[in-house]
Amino acid sequence: MSDEPDPPDPDGILERIGFDPETNVLTRRQAQVLALRERDVPQAAIAERLGTSRANVSSVESSARSNVEKAHETVAFAEALRAPVQVEIDAEVDLYDVPTRVYAACDEASVKVNQSAPELMRSISEAAGDAISGREVKRPLLVGVTNDGVVRVRRLDR
Repeated sequence: MSDEPDPPDPDGILERIGFDPETNVLTRRQAQVLALRERDVPQAAIAERLGTSRANVSSVESSARSNVEKAHETVAFAEALRAPVQVEIDAEVDLYDVPTRVYAACDEASVKVNQSAPELMRSISEAAGDAISGREVKRPLLVGVTNDGVVRVRRLDR
């Protein structure tokens, strides 16, 4: 017998936050597992609660996190498609040159970016991950700016 408290009811959590399996990329089981894992419930306790094995919970959690990442990527892709400003940045470009290019494209499209040059460089660098090293763009990027001035960065595979 464990001294751990019983995990919360995953279906109650899903109902409270409005989970709809018809409109969600996650299965109900994936949503249940994530709801509990996000509340720091150990996989073994989730397995007991859901009547399955810890290995199955691990597999379901991994699939769920992969699906969430794919959903984020899909949203970023859709936003990039709709962005009125799209600036391609080639590899070997100095990161310090990027804000000037983005601002010029935004001026041409009458879109306002609510970030200073250092803020813009930082947000692009963070979003690009290892596609930028120091001041150098290592892999081609697409910097999109929405009508609301939100900056989205996508790596280009070419």
